[in-house]
Amino acid sequence: MAEYIVHFIAADREVAGDDEVPELSDSDDELWQSMEEESENMSVLCLFCDRSFRTVPESLQHCRSDHGVDISELVKRHSLDDYGYIKMINYIRTVKCTGQSLAVLSGGILPWDSDVYMMPALPDDPLLQTDVEELAGDVAQVLGSAPSLQTAALLHRAQQAEERAQRAEDALTRAMDDMHKLRLLAQGLVLSSGPGQGPSTPGAIAELREEEDEAYFSSYGHYSIHEEMLKDKVRTETYRDFMYSNPDVFKDKVVLDVGCGTAVLSMFAARSGARKVIGVDQSEIIYQAMDIVRSNQLENTITLIRGRIEEVDLPVDKVDIIISEWMGYFLLFESMLDSVLYARDRYLADGGSVYPDCCSISLAAVGDTEKHRDRIAFWDNVYGFKMECMKNSVLPEAVVEVLKPETVISEPAVIQTLDCNDVTISELEFTAEFTLKITASTHCTAVVGYFDVFFGRGCGSKMMFSTGPHCTKTHWKQTVFLLEKPFPVQTGEDLPGQISIRKNKKDPRALLVTLTLDDQRQTYSIQ
Repeated sequence: MAEYIVHFIAADREVAGDDEVPELSDSDDELWQSMEEESENMSVLCLFCDRSFRTVPESLQHCRSDHGVDISELVKRHSLDDYGYIKMINYIRTVKCTGQSLAVLSGGILPWDSDVYMMPALPDDPLLQTDVEELAGDVAQVLGSAPSLQTAALLHRAQQAEERAQRAEDALTRAMDDMHKLRLLAQGLVLSSGPGQGPSTPGAIAELREEEDEAYFSSYGHYSIHEEMLKDKVRTETYRDFMYSNPDVFKDKVVLDVGCGTAVLSMFAARSGARKVIGVDQSEIIYQAMDIVRSNQLENTITLIRGRIEEVDLPVDKVDIIISEWMGYFLLFESMLDSVLYARDRYLADGGSVYPDCCSISLAAVGDTEKHRDRIAFWDNVYGFKMECMKNSVLPEAVVEVLKPETVISEPAVIQTLDCNDVTISELEFTAEFTLKITASTHCTAVVGYFDVFFGRGCGSKMMFSTGPHCTKTHWKQTVFLLEKPFPVQTGEDLPGQISIRKNKKDPRALLVTLTLDDQRQTYSIQ
């Protein structure tokens, strides 16, 4: 790998409102209590004098008996609808006309026809909240008993409250629809995305429903995970240097960035000469990415689409290059490579390439009795109590941590090499035999796994980085498989073993790793 530039770097970021929607009570008792309180506190000012009344019907009856004006008769005579009625009430209050002037009005243009009188002359005027069709009934109720009057008023207020609640619910539904449309529009640096009708692909990831995969994508919606990845200089600078050092590879090309996150790789590609870059991501971070792209004046080159690559339709039939930072712990955790391979098979043009183009997984023996004692032997005697049963829960969990390089006691063994331009999804589950060449006489307490990544196909300047324990640490760290029973090894000894890697059927983004070494067989989970 001498021709690769190896990156060993010195260790050294919708529109929604904040207003809360008031809860609507489903309790009849609470509703009636509220209506009663409103009824008790309501004050209806007469249209023609300064007297106030507790209810609308009382006020209308007063207008009829004391001022000779029958409001319901005026409504009927002039065939007023709701708007005409509202204008008439506001006109009377504004110009302070007399009952006599209203009585002499005949057909033709009415004095309140202007839309000016749609503006309430009296704030929160109860008369404006009265249904035109109920006016006659309201007045008739006044002629009945007092209890009948109160009941009618309460029923009327309850009906109004119910109507307001329904209008509020309808408005909320419309607002949510508008918000959804706005978010789709926001995606349109150039276009909006929608469910595609692309060819089905084998593999558990492509078959996951959106709700089943929600937790995975939600984890990438928070800025912190992106901050961690961006601050991983080994990772980010290798991608950057690969693209910046090979402008001939990207010049005038159409590039697809699968799982674009903050769109940093998309921007590297644009700055490297790509004619068009399409970034796809299902997580909420895509909206920040849109702002980032605009902030860097790259919106004419970069198009961002929210959705799963298996479900969206791209604005092009084919792309020349696919870039993606898909690697998980022990390379294959999260199974994002499945999505990259789907994109490759559907969108990559003949002669195109996926980057990184090659990855390998390696194992090495570990001798760290102190770590083993702290993690496993600890349960033999806990404050004088036997807790060996806890080992059954501790052992099957692989440990992701930064391993001390001095605890590695063998040469590494590559157990799998993946050519990202040719590998199939089925080949991502495999069994491999390996042999570890021991370099120190001690006790083998664990096996460590890590991966290397290569950018070389068609490149004048080849790049690579390693996540191994002897290299600058990355956010992937290493994956450690602790053994139940350490065993002695000697320098120069060949230690044979077998490893099987497969997806967890219950959670296809998790991995199950079965390791056989020195007659010990243990299945580990990476999740």
